[in-house]
Amino acid sequence: MGLIDDLNSIRERDPAAPTFMEVFFGYNGFHALLFHRMNNAIWKLGLRGLARFFANFARILTGIEIHPEAQIGERLFIDHGTGVVIGQTAVIGNDVTIYHGVTLGGVGRNGERGQKRHPTIDDGAMIGAGAQVLGDVTVGKRAKVGANSVVTQDIPEGKTALGIPARVIGGDDKSRGYGLPSREEMEQVTSTIDCIVRQMGEIRKELQLPAEECEEEILKKSKKKA
Repeated sequence: MGLIDDLNSIRERDPAAPTFMEVFFGYNGFHALLFHRMNNAIWKLGLRGLARFFANFARILTGIEIHPEAQIGERLFIDHGTGVVIGQTAVIGNDVTIYHGVTLGGVGRNGERGQKRHPTIDDGAMIGAGAQVLGDVTVGKRAKVGANSVVTQDIPEGKTALGIPARVIGGDDKSRGYGLPSREEMEQVTSTIDCIVRQMGEIRKELQLPAEECEEEILKKSKKKA
């Protein structure tokens, strides 16, 4: 049932609405997951060299690198997939979605051999394209990490994090695909920036300093909105 569940979960979550055969023959994320199931079993038998060989072979075929020891739950969907790297001590729960270019990596500290040094991705979480989740951090259940974000701290359950370094900006009920925030959330960020720039302009006036061009443009836009 695991294989069928994986296929069906991909079909349900992919907006392209692929057929069963499309996923089976054409999705490198699905192929990488099949290889990992085999490689993980070989690793647990103690045949580590053989497991690493097949993992490298899978990387060449799929463009996705998964260490054989990584723990992956059920119904993982690696969408597009190319460039995904999943480290040795990474733990991925059930129903997780990962987009292309994601790294679940360590931070390269010395003396960490034998310790958990890669992320834990809880059930239902989503990691946007190009995001880097680094170190022994946890992305909570149903949390979302925005595209190209860099996560070095825990992300609470049900929250959306965005930026470098990633910061929590809202809840998962508003965020969209790839972990992008909703328009309302982005307007909150923009309003905050506008407020800061206005305050800077007022300070410049008090100090009789010339205003920067960007400040003048923002002030003009703020007056139009008012």
